Amino acid sequence: MSGSNIALGSFSLMNNITEISPQDEIYRFDAEANKKINREAPWAKDPHYFKSCRISAIALIKMVIHARSGVPYEIMGLMQGKVVGNSLVIMDSFALPVQGTETRVNAANEANEYMAGRLENAIGWYHSHPGYGCWLSGIDVNTQINNQKFQDPFVAVVIDPNRTISAGKVDIGAFRTYPENYTPPNISQSEYQSIPLNKIEDFGVHANQYYQLDVEIFKSSLDNDLLAMLWNKYWVNTLSQSPLVSNRAYAVSQLSDLHQKLSKAQSSVAQTRASAPTLKDKEGSAGKQKEKEEKKKEDNQLTKSVKDSTKIAVEAQHGLIAQVIKDVIFSMRLNTADSAAAQVEEVTDMAIG
Repeated sequence: MSGSNIALGSFSLMNNITEISPQDEIYRFDAEANKKINREAPWAKDPHYFKSCRISAIALIKMVIHARSGVPYEIMGLMQGKVVGNSLVIMDSFALPVQGTETRVNAANEANEYMAGRLENAIGWYHSHPGYGCWLSGIDVNTQINNQKFQDPFVAVVIDPNRTISAGKVDIGAFRTYPENYTPPNISQSEYQSIPLNKIEDFGVHANQYYQLDVEIFKSSLDNDLLAMLWNKYWVNTLSQSPLVSNRAYAVSQLSDLHQKLSKAQSSVAQTRASAPTLKDKEGSAGKQKEKEEKKKEDNQLTKSVKDSTKIAVEAQHGLIAQVIKDVIFSMRLNTADSAAAQVEEVTDMAIG
């Protein structure tokens, strides 16, 4: 098995890509069923109707390549697919000719004309957040609200190409917005993700205006040839680049952001003073106090900073290990074949500490 095939297999495992039969119902477009579900529009009655977003591996690779090509700027594209039960199924994606910056991207007239030339059904849009995670900003929320208002069903997908390079696994999220004047019941706390300090306010203000869908990646045996051709482009870029080099600006911004968060945590700790509990408090609310302390500990700025610093260190270690392994495998040296494995093990142990 070639190195490219091994890497493609690893990519499939890391992103939990499931292989389904080419005869599966998901690959057959039923025009009548599609018209029927669009007429009934059950998602208009239930804001939580859609539970998951299923994305084909072909569409995923195309979106990741597009997102990586735009770094450090945001990119944007459309996705084509259909509705199957409570899932939005993404079969293909294509890029839009838009002009983006480091923090925002909007479709102009050229993009609208480009979209009008596509006869297939668009079922969502995707864009990138280079280095600051998968969530919807205020502009993204407004865009998605308008999309759902005039061309529902529609889904918003966000990809972070920088974190994808650092972690190896595609950092992706799929989102749907709530209707206006709707208050979601029992808002569950999503998994913690590192958000830059200058984005936290925007992240928090709009967090209750949308919800996240489960993302599933699938492919069929018929996709393998096309996936292999797309993968060769992705694989060459991955192999020829080092995350330590290509993500230098991202790493510097992470450290700068961590410094700001630690400074903020230091000032908040200095201003906090524990109050002495009374006897009545000790007797009556020991259990509640413990719960509050645990919750406060989770939400503590210092705790979040520790998580961020751990993430930065782990990604740096992975980047270093990857570089050493590529150097040992692809650099030809005389009389070093026997010591290659030992060298990899030694440097890996040193990097892990």
